[in-house]
Amino acid sequence: MAHFYFAILCLLLFIVDGLGAERSHYIKVLDEHRMYHLGTEGFPEWDEFKDKKPHGRRVDVKFKATKNKSPQIILLRQRQVKVRWPVLLNQKRIGYLAAEDPALWHSVKVPAGALLEGENTLSIVSPKTTDDIEVGDFQLARLSNLDQVLSAGLEVTVSDATGPVPCRITIVDEAGTRSLVWPSLPQQKLAYRSGVIYTSTGKALFKVLPGRYTLYASRGFEYSMEKINLEVAGNATRKVQLKIRREVPTPGLVSVDTHIHTLTRSGHGDSSEEERMHTIAGEGIELAIATDHNHHANYIPVQKSTGTTSFFTSAIGNEVTTQTGHFNAFPILPDSPVPDYKLGDWTKLMASIRATPGVRVIVLNHPRNIHSKFSPMSAENFNHATGQNLYGAPYSFDAMEVVTSAAMQSDIMSLYRDWFAMLNWGHKVAAVGSSDTHDVSRFILGQARTYVECPDGNPSKVDVAKACDSFRKMRAYVSMGLLVKMKVDGKFKSGDVATGKGGLKVSVDVLGPSWVRADQVSLFANGQLIRSVNISPSEKIEKAKVSWVLPRQNYDMHLVAMATGPGITEPFWESPRPYQQTSTKHAPRVQGATNPVFIDGDNDGRYTPPRLQAEKLLKQHAGNLKALFSALELKDQAVATQAAYLLHASGHNLRSKSLTEHYQKNPAMKAGFEAFVKTLGK
Repeated sequence: MAHFYFAILCLLLFIVDGLGAERSHYIKVLDEHRMYHLGTEGFPEWDEFKDKKPHGRRVDVKFKATKNKSPQIILLRQRQVKVRWPVLLNQKRIGYLAAEDPALWHSVKVPAGALLEGENTLSIVSPKTTDDIEVGDFQLARLSNLDQVLSAGLEVTVSDATGPVPCRITIVDEAGTRSLVWPSLPQQKLAYRSGVIYTSTGKALFKVLPGRYTLYASRGFEYSMEKINLEVAGNATRKVQLKIRREVPTPGLVSVDTHIHTLTRSGHGDSSEEERMHTIAGEGIELAIATDHNHHANYIPVQKSTGTTSFFTSAIGNEVTTQTGHFNAFPILPDSPVPDYKLGDWTKLMASIRATPGVRVIVLNHPRNIHSKFSPMSAENFNHATGQNLYGAPYSFDAMEVVTSAAMQSDIMSLYRDWFAMLNWGHKVAAVGSSDTHDVSRFILGQARTYVECPDGNPSKVDVAKACDSFRKMRAYVSMGLLVKMKVDGKFKSGDVATGKGGLKVSVDVLGPSWVRADQVSLFANGQLIRSVNISPSEKIEKAKVSWVLPRQNYDMHLVAMATGPGITEPFWESPRPYQQTSTKHAPRVQGATNPVFIDGDNDGRYTPPRLQAEKLLKQHAGNLKALFSALELKDQAVATQAAYLLHASGHNLRSKSLTEHYQKNPAMKAGFEAFVKTLGK
């Protein structure tokens, strides 16, 4: 918490030296600028709190005041708040902390008459969940509105080579805490929260407290970031001009966020539809899918009213929210009936969604999340070794989220492994990335996104049908800080079946903006890591260009390339923490991945998934286990896993000595059988 105390010292200096003298007469410090760590002793939420004893599950700050005839404002700092913590004044709730992880200044309105003459108590009270937070630096502003408290002005213009450009402006104090902001003119085309302003015009006029700040300008993954340090004082307005530029080349690719919510239609989160338009434009998304819960949201009228039509194309979608999973469906024709979200049976549910006029793509959302006590990827619903759907009929959705930036996994590879297993079973399911954001700034829209092959000359006129076709054909690339492209033999790319003879020449390109680093490139065959190379982190746009020559096996396989690097810690694009964490360790990583290139290894002109390869072997060697295992020695771990499943399904005891002595002779076969045996339990 040293950074907090440094900022506190600076704040005191401002008052002493006159920089903050204008506010000293109406801001009362309540507790000597102290910060408190609140949580449950013995149950740290994260490793950073493991050896720290919390102050308690609540803090009570006593202070003197006079009874207020008009509203006043409590100002406070907070950090790492996952859920809403009640803020009490004299044992009555007056508001909540903001449910956001990043460090930020927050304000809570004090109703008229809520302050007592004499001693008062301000309390922050823990909710009924584990949540380690830092909160404090409590101050009372004897003014009724935040725009009266914030007096120093900033007039910011952010431009690229063409002129002012939609963007995100992030402003933090010397402690890295996002500052309170207030628009100076109400008619500006903005969306704003503490320390964050999205402007679709590239311009913003707003007020902050006098002080020293760092200002960031950004526009999502494809653009550079510029930051400056500045100082604002008194009631003056300072003009600032920042330049950003497009850095990541994406010709023939359209950036898509397939999972976007608003408070207006979903009823939770904090972003109105009008604010959402500015966040989409400001993060550089070119195709935005409106996916509110069981509601067909149409952004087109709101795009027109907010002046954002030229920046992106929108499509009506629906997050069909059921008791047995969440599914994004798009595009949907206006005035179409809503699918029957009360259906629990996936066969009937998928039929209802497909029957919705216009629907071309269905995405399984955040598959490991638990909602209504159900998770599509739980052990009782999904076999993590084989990719078999244990819940019912074979999967019939088109894609699944392998990274959702508002619902991150503690292990970023967990959903990729699930997806690899699905591919091995034979499901043709594309991998996608999305944000699932409901808010203006808590989770960044488009932080995780998908790039699909589609003409990209005019973002306001994206061919939605062609984009959907690319999703279905797996011509898509998952991006959360990195963009990875792969070619096999110089011509085959994601979604293709690579035919031919001889060694496989695999080339992988890794791209990212100058503010992202990559340190590892990996190649997976049928879900198994077969190549990996460490690379030197660099500000270069092309992070890596890696080539391998692989021996062509006599069986079919799918290849997926992936790159990762250190997570982003700066506040303009901070990597989020896991949503439903399974570990107290937080080690964020940026990532990018391709969809598969399918390799025709047996030269029959088509691709056959591992499960069907295993079925063919069992038919060829029916009743002859020795011949079967001899044939499996020429295959890989994925085929062995599927063979183990088929033998088990036909009544064989995989733990018997007669079988184990066969499959333990070969490392890949042993690993494949043991992976399936683990799913059987004891």
